[in-house]
Amino acid sequence: MDERLTCPYCQEGELVAKFGIKIAELEHSKLYLFKEQSHKGRVIVACKEHVREIAELSDEDRNDFMADVVKVSRAVSRAFHPDKMNYGMYSDTLHHLHVHLVPKYKDGYEWGGVFAMNPQETFLSEEEYAGVIDAIKTELGI
Repeated sequence: MDERLTCPYCQEGELVAKFGIKIAELEHSKLYLFKEQSHKGRVIVACKEHVREIAELSDEDRNDFMADVVKVSRAVSRAFHPDKMNYGMYSDTLHHLHVHLVPKYKDGYEWGGVFAMNPQETFLSEEEYAGVIDAIKTELGI
């Protein structure tokens, strides 16, 4: 079976809505706000191309994808001023290249430890989600 048929990042809609809100399509990636916001500004940058591993990309495509990751990281940092940005690339169960950008704050959740994939503790109102998304879009210039 073609795994793109069950891939949230390829299919979008209900599959991705379980955990994310689409912010924008960048040149080489799709950007999603992670609904669980224990780390304010946490986002996912998913490769537009359905690949399992970063090593499957050509050098040029890898560099382009990582340029999007850096662009988003800078935007989130400018918007929310975290003390550190954590980057997670796993895909053990969801076989589509994506990077979790997890802003960490010294006086905040999980400072000094590994971030929980989905702690299920902090969800926002629609208005609050919109505010976070607007701040990121402003810093991205979109």
